[in-house]
Order: sequence, then C-alpha cells, then structure tokens
Amino acid sequence: MELTSVIAIYVLFWVMAAFIILPIGIRNHHESGIKMVEGQADGAPVNFRPLRVLLLTTLLATTAFGLFYLNYANGWITLDMIDIFDSRDRMG
Repeated sequence: MELTSVIAIYVLFWVMAAFIILPIGIRNHHESGIKMVEGQADGAPVNFRPLRVLLLTTLLATTAFGLFYLNYANGWITLDMIDIFDSRDRMG
C-alpha cells in the first residue's frame, strides 16, 4: 500500500472516530443546571474540551487503523469470507 493511500485511509478513520467521540460526555445548560447566557443556543455545550476530543479521537482512529492495516497485511478477513449472498451457489 502506498504512503498516500495510508494517509488518506487514516484521515477517513480519524474523521469517523471524531464523529463517534464528539457527543461523549457533552452536557448542555439544562442538563448541568447552569444559567444560560442571553442569546445562547439551547443545545450549546457547557463542558466542551477540544484537547480531550482530539486525544480520544486520535487514540480511537490509530487503534482502528492499526487493526485495519494488520488485517490488510495478514489477510485475516477477506471479501470471500464475508460474502453474504454466497455467489458460488448461484453460479454453479
């Protein structure tokens, strides 16, 4: 696998991990019992910590990509193994 492919796939894993990590542990003003600032959106988070989100996202993305790459290199799970339609039976 070329380096540009590795980077592109890792970025995809990172973005997917970010969407998984973002809502974890976030609370709004109603849930926390804190008074809202005038003009503030109802769902605005009270305790957003971007550094924590970046760290957890990178950790999850690196772990998932590592498993993906190990599977790619070792061939643990192939497309033939996950053929849900079992195309060999229809062709024969």
